[in-house]
Amino acid sequence: MIFNTNEALINYLIRNGVLKTQQIIDAFLKIDRKNFIRQENTFEAYADYPLPMGYGQTISQPWTVAFMLEILQPKEDHKILDVGFGSGWTTSLLAQIVGERGKVYGIEIIPEIFEFGKENIEKYNFLKKGRVKLKRGDGSKGWKEYSPFDRILVSAAGKNIPQDLIEQLNINGILVIPDKEGINQIFKDERGNIEKKYYYGFSFVPLVSQ
Repeated sequence: MIFNTNEALINYLIRNGVLKTQQIIDAFLKIDRKNFIRQENTFEAYADYPLPMGYGQTISQPWTVAFMLEILQPKEDHKILDVGFGSGWTTSLLAQIVGERGKVYGIEIIPEIFEFGKENIEKYNFLKKGRVKLKRGDGSKGWKEYSPFDRILVSAAGKNIPQDLIEQLNINGILVIPDKEGINQIFKDERGNIEKKYYYGFSFVPLVSQ
């Protein structure tokens, strides 16, 4: 399904009950998907399906991104780790949500995709403002230097849930990470215990690690 405008796409996601939280809706309205795709896919900017970025990677379907952010529940002032930031769309959405006092740390392992995503994020001046920090590397190992994180988002499917990410998750933090068939939502309670929920019916490219 292809829409003519960003607003039409977002209204579709709201009508279908995928987008619910006003802060997340506002971010989708501000951070336009067309700024994160390849030029040859411009006519598909508001399509509700994944788009290729090259190197076996895709920019995720809007429905999926909306769903993942809703179960991640990012808040203003949060410190968030975005693993496999790809096109930079999720990183920019999160940066918009966390606001001036929050911070998003993005990791991408593929050099060409890293540069593509960085250029896209710079369209919103998030790097210049210091709201986003990026590095190229293996996201499955997290970014220990800046941990713990209030939220961790992984946008590619891993064979298992990396222990490093669980350890770098803050108390009362949420980790959202897919596998081949669905999405894990992992919550760390006040005692450090882990609770999991699983949502079936999603498909992702594999998480690339070293």
